[in-house]
Amino acid sequence: MHEIDEREILKILGELKATRVLIQTPEGLKREAQNLADFLEENGIEAIISGDINYGACDPADREAKALGCDALIHLGHSYMRLNLEVPTIFVPAFAKVDVLPALEKNLDEIKKLGRKIALVTTAQHIHQLEKAKEFLENAGFEVLIGAGDGRVSWHGQVLGCTFTAAKVDADGVLFIGAGYFHPIGVALATKKSTLAVNPYSGDAIWMEKEAERIIRKRWAQIAKAYDAKKFGVVVSTKKGQLRLAEAKKIVELLRGHGKYARLIAMNHISYSALEGFDFDAYVVVACPRVPIDDAENWRKPVLTPPEVEILLGLREDYQFDEILGGKREKDEPLGIAPHGVRG
Repeated sequence: MHEIDEREILKILGELKATRVLIQTPEGLKREAQNLADFLEENGIEAIISGDINYGACDPADREAKALGCDALIHLGHSYMRLNLEVPTIFVPAFAKVDVLPALEKNLDEIKKLGRKIALVTTAQHIHQLEKAKEFLENAGFEVLIGAGDGRVSWHGQVLGCTFTAAKVDADGVLFIGAGYFHPIGVALATKKSTLAVNPYSGDAIWMEKEAERIIRKRWAQIAKAYDAKKFGVVVSTKKGQLRLAEAKKIVELLRGHGKYARLIAMNHISYSALEGFDFDAYVVVACPRVPIDDAENWRKPVLTPPEVEILLGLREDYQFDEILGGKREKDEPLGIAPHGVRG
């Protein structure tokens, strides 16, 4: 289902003179990671597979690779994110082999409902077909815009679960190509525009407005639950791409300035079960926006995002989706494998 260029990885490892590597993989690529480890060891490189859950490029295992004495980290399934890496890291996005055009052709009538001028976005799995999709849509009469995005993404038109800047262009609506709901829902929440998600695997097309409205209603319910809270635990992540310490400190000061008790808590893997022993009435998660939104039903006490705290304190009225924004991105990364050395 995914393309992984083992020979190119081996070539780069040779250039790095690597003799031991750590392979990090998301859940869906574990077999590919195992096959890659077998291939590398057949070619004289010791390979260790990380068994930890991986949440994205924001969560590289470079510290673990360094502790294991590895010369490099191979990060499967995600594109490069600008971080201070402790060992040379090879980002391997694992492009999906499915052709996106049949699903677009099948759903042209639905796509037309977005308007003539559309923004086109996708994830790393389908980014290699974005220009082909743009050409198809332009031939069908659309004006297609592909936004540059910020420094957290690798390519024009790419969105992450925490960053939707590539979708924020002057368009009538947004067309998302890919599977799953969180990315297109995030697009709809972040842009406040009509968003259609076309799944290239199933061929289905789904409008995101109702789902986005459902999530916003749930988020307002979380804010209401926290209205009488006096003690807040403000949770900051130690994952490199989620570490927003300055933002977390700002939230602590905001809460204290409004007469609330607030204490900063640092965690790597954020889960409510690990927090139950504390004496807090509510929590604020200053990390991946998916944690308080995807997992809210698993939290016994209210859990908010930073913009939701501002609503709670009367500092804003409109609902805003929490995003982790990066700086200006100067250029696109190479398609496929993107090796990066130690930074910082």
